[in-house]
Amino acid sequence: MSEILTLEIAQKFLKGGRVRLEDYTSMDDDAAKALAQRKGDLCLNSLTSLSDAAAQALAQHKGDLALYGLTSLSEAAAQALAKYEGGLVLSGLKSLSDAAAQALAQHKGDLYLDGLTKLSDKAAQALGKHEGWLWLCGLTSLSDAAAQALAKHKGNLDLNGKAEEAVKLARERLAKQK
Repeated sequence: MSEILTLEIAQKFLKGGRVRLEDYTSMDDDAAKALAQRKGDLCLNSLTSLSDAAAQALAQHKGDLALYGLTSLSEAAAQALAKYEGGLVLSGLKSLSDAAAQALAQHKGDLYLDGLTKLSDKAAQALGKHEGWLWLCGLTSLSDAAAQALAKHKGNLDLNGKAEEAVKLARERLAKQK
């Protein structure tokens, strides 16, 4: 499973041909442009890499976009995907730079970042301003500053374990200050 999803394969898929998108770990930019035209959800969960140009093309897609296989994301790709309108699933990300978090915080829609196990204070501050449902169920702990930043998140926030408890306590402290 290390083939490249090309424009020709994408066109075959779009015409209803027997193509399994999960067989491809990378795709060329022209394939991304073609797939972005598809209506409805688009699951590209086996992709392990995504060029900045492909991210920019996929940001034009209408419907939910699942990219579970990505474990990292460049700042430019994050900026492109932030413009995407729909549910954005990036649950395979293992780390997120502060700049990428700042960019993704601008995304208007549901944002799944369940693969992250830690989050810097700056990244938490940025994501705390995200509008929409935010999934961070992979976080294993949070600093007090990060918990306070996420406690200010206005939409739905999904967390687990210690991170959930830390944000709950931070929200209680914020409520007492009002």
